Amino acid sequence: MPRRAAGLSWHFRRKRPNLRRNDDSGRRMDETDTALLALLAENARQPAATLARRLGLARSTVQARIERLERTGAIAGYTLRPGPALAPPLRATVLISVEPRAGAEVLARLRAMPEVETVHTTTGRVDMIATLAARDTETLDTALDRIGEARGVRGSESLVHLSTKLDRRR
Repeated sequence: MPRRAAGLSWHFRRKRPNLRRNDDSGRRMDETDTALLALLAENARQPAATLARRLGLARSTVQARIERLERTGAIAGYTLRPGPALAPPLRATVLISVEPRAGAEVLARLRAMPEVETVHTTTGRVDMIATLAARDTETLDTALDRIGEARGVRGSESLVHLSTKLDRRR
């Protein structure tokens, strides 16, 4: 086997950096990512070509950024937001006070109720806040009674929504 020059063999054995690595976990979002997310929040159905035009980037760059944002968890998914024609006509917020160590049981009861859309734990005078949606007053009234009578609920206060003045989720 022929001998190599002294410096030449080191060059070929040295590990080359992987320029196309898929590890984006340490990468921070930049202004372009933020602008892209804002456009997707406006309308997630926009074609990549339209997004690229609005951002002044190549379509393939926009597609790669979207894929990276999905992979790293910045974009958790895409969803349908029901319009007024599908939205339940009645909404309410329920402030719930829970007996000590009964939170898990109350939460399980709330999860089983289809009228309950969200539940948040809180600090302050109440322990949980639930948002409900119902198609009519009878359904809402029944749901509110079930919450108030649930084992582990010390008390509840209902706030029926009259109108929505601001909703940034839409």
